[in-house]
Amino acid sequence: QLPSVPSTMATLAAFRLASRRVGSAAVARSAGLARSRWMSSYPPHEVVGMPSLSPTMEAGTIAKWNKAEGEEFGAGDVLCEIETDKATVDFEAQDDGFIARILADAGPAEITCGVPIMITLEDGDDIGAFKDYVVEASASAAPPAEPAAPAATPPPAPPAPVTPPPAAAAPPTAAATGDRVVASPLAHTLAKDMGFGPLSALNIIGTGPGGRIIADDVREYVPAAAAEAAAPATAPGAAAVAAPAAPPVPGIGYTDYPLSPAAMEIAAQLSHSKQNVPHYYLTVDVALDSLLETRKQLNATLNLGEDDAGIAVNDLLVKAAAAAMKAVPSANASWMDTSVRVYDSVDVNFVVGSGDALYSPVIRDAGRRGVKSISDDINAAVAQLEPSEEGEAAMPTGEEFGAVGTVTVMNMGMYGVKACAPIIREPQAVALALGAIENRIVPNDDAESEEIYKESVMLTATLSCDHRVVDGAVGAQWLSAFKSHVENPATLLL
Repeated sequence: QLPSVPSTMATLAAFRLASRRVGSAAVARSAGLARSRWMSSYPPHEVVGMPSLSPTMEAGTIAKWNKAEGEEFGAGDVLCEIETDKATVDFEAQDDGFIARILADAGPAEITCGVPIMITLEDGDDIGAFKDYVVEASASAAPPAEPAAPAATPPPAPPAPVTPPPAAAAPPTAAATGDRVVASPLAHTLAKDMGFGPLSALNIIGTGPGGRIIADDVREYVPAAAAEAAAPATAPGAAAVAAPAAPPVPGIGYTDYPLSPAAMEIAAQLSHSKQNVPHYYLTVDVALDSLLETRKQLNATLNLGEDDAGIAVNDLLVKAAAAAMKAVPSANASWMDTSVRVYDSVDVNFVVGSGDALYSPVIRDAGRRGVKSISDDINAAVAQLEPSEEGEAAMPTGEEFGAVGTVTVMNMGMYGVKACAPIIREPQAVALALGAIENRIVPNDDAESEEIYKESVMLTATLSCDHRVVDGAVGAQWLSAFKSHVENPATLLL
């Protein structure tokens, strides 16, 4: 066998990261560069693997090779450009040498960290020996880690009395398992553009290399709620069987209640949002006296049937929230990592139902629509949640039950809750929670009245804001606009 490669080759392909976004260089982690020294019939050489540019990087893409096979390079030369899910960085050399063979072509294919991408030499006269070089099996896979010492085995738990067959489990999400989502930058962008929110909160199984999520996976993804809603149209019999929740699993001193895939997905999305979105909260008390009078007048002009409740207070409050979004368009936006996207249309998600039957159908373009039209949409959504005559759980249909708007409105007043700080639903920037309607004694603002105080019908409204998009001043403007529209409902006609 040939002698070992001189130690000076150990730093041949040491690299540093140059961020294209800010135009500055940073020191690379030398441990992230996969490099192997080979003793074979070939001249002394090194197989250089895809470097790990961060502790969480698992794969990268070679955007461009700046050096060709057989070409000489010197210290400081950029060998290639590597794209990650965060930035494009340069792979630079610190010593002189030659590229004997390029093992990975530039292109969209993702390469797992450690997989060989090139062969380097000190002596250019030996380049021809690598014309037909084939990477050995050990070059593309790291040796398996030593098995960990077995932990102490806990005493077995007493068996449960009767365990029913387990329900089919939903695919685990990254948020639930704690794993990092491996996806292309385009996949991350598409998920936000399509209103799905962060990939870590979705049950998407990647079809790319190593299970990586690619753009086509996002395009073909169907949210669990929408999939369950579409099931009756495609397979009524199967839907009827799959609709009921799995039976409880009793244990010694406890009972486990399995969750539906839709409930687990919502939980993962809310957990991710609460952990990643910098929430802050603003609260205001709103008088409803004028709004209630306007509602009375509007319903009086409608030819209402005996079972028709007409326009509800909720309908007017949703319209007021949409009008506030139009008045403060900076809140009708989403955080896009490198930019803030402001939307032209105000689409309101209104929360209805509870528990496993909790839904938030979207009311499209609520800012340009009349109160009666909004009321019809809300009533139609609520009607779909009513259980059947046989007592079977409702299976709502329609794309509005799986879509994400630009703001979420929830009314907690029906439960007697005075105020609530809601969790923002990504990629939205604001969420509004409405408290219970109650009679309060407030200062009398009527200068002609002899009474110091008066009774007024009021509620408390709380706005949750994403501080990256909506700062305190903008949030205050939004609540001021909402309060103005509610207390002066004639402005809803403008």
